[in-house]
Amino acid sequence: MTTAALLVAAGRGQRFGRALPKQYAALAGRPVLRHAALSLLQHPGIDHVVAVIHRDDRALYDSATDGLALGSPVIGGATRQQSVQHGLQALAALGPQTVLIHDAARPLLPADVIDRVLAAVGPGTGAIAALPVHDSLRRALDGTIGEELDRTGVWRAQTPQGFRFEEILHAHSLAEGAEHSDDASIARAAGLAVAVVDGAEENFKITTSGDLARAEALLRQQAERCHVGMGFDVHRFGPGQGVRIGGLDIAHDQSLIGHSDADVALHALTDAILGAVGAGDIGQLFPPTDMRWRGADSALFLAEAVARVQARGGHIGNLDLTVICERPKIGPHREAMRARIADIAGLEPTVVNVKATTTERLGFTGRGEGIAAQAVATVWLPA
Repeated sequence: MTTAALLVAAGRGQRFGRALPKQYAALAGRPVLRHAALSLLQHPGIDHVVAVIHRDDRALYDSATDGLALGSPVIGGATRQQSVQHGLQALAALGPQTVLIHDAARPLLPADVIDRVLAAVGPGTGAIAALPVHDSLRRALDGTIGEELDRTGVWRAQTPQGFRFEEILHAHSLAEGAEHSDDASIARAAGLAVAVVDGAEENFKITTSGDLARAEALLRQQAERCHVGMGFDVHRFGPGQGVRIGGLDIAHDQSLIGHSDADVALHALTDAILGAVGAGDIGQLFPPTDMRWRGADSALFLAEAVARVQARGGHIGNLDLTVICERPKIGPHREAMRARIADIAGLEPTVVNVKATTTERLGFTGRGEGIAAQAVATVWLPA
């Protein structure tokens, strides 16, 4: 059974608040319309996809759909209803048995929603994707809450809406001169039944700039996965006149002993990041047997760990460091330490956290024999 999809993209989007119509706004580097078109084109149950566009938008449309296997666009009418009718009339030449009608402003259409709509379409029966209303409903009058409305059986309509092609084409011809909210309403007015199938929360319509930001966030979540790594390091005290912690030189009556500069904080952070990307540990990358790292600035180690994240196409979400010692006091240096770590890692200080604690004079840190540090890193990598 041949199925065509009609992508409705002729609206002006007055509530969007931008000069560019919302279907051509950039979403994760691609126009909204392109995302919606790809959702339809990539579905194995759809044979043809044709868009209905505004007569002034041909250049925008051509740019947004460059390289996509879409049919020739159809010029829409003064209303959505008229635009759909124009599109259906143009599809008649393709002879589809079934048609899906989808808003171009719904760019995040899951394939399983298309599956459910197609499965519910039959002779004399269309189908609509929708979500049940769970929140209480109130009528508002002059800015104040009025009567409560019964939400029993109330659903939020979405698209796609699917129909037998000849049936919805005929229903549109009967509806000329009458205004309807959507194609399901037109179908019902013509005596067709319309089944309700589960839609999806992510299949929302871009109406405002806030909706666009929400769609951006959802696409990032779909494109990336969060990985978590943990690091721990210890260095003992020895003779000296200061310690390096978190990239800062802090005056003290002893120094930390190690092959490099013994920066226990940066070592823990480095291991946390390496752990998040499965890249081993600091001892494997910078072995203490290698004289190149003798006395080395541990900022090099942290920078290398960050570079390995970037090489995987990822980025660091946040770093959380805890320094464990009796002395020196970390509190007076906390903000400078955050800034230095952020600078080394190429991050904003707001995503770097530095804490300090003691062990109540228990254990080696409590006896003043050394300093320990533990760190947690969250890293976002392509899914």
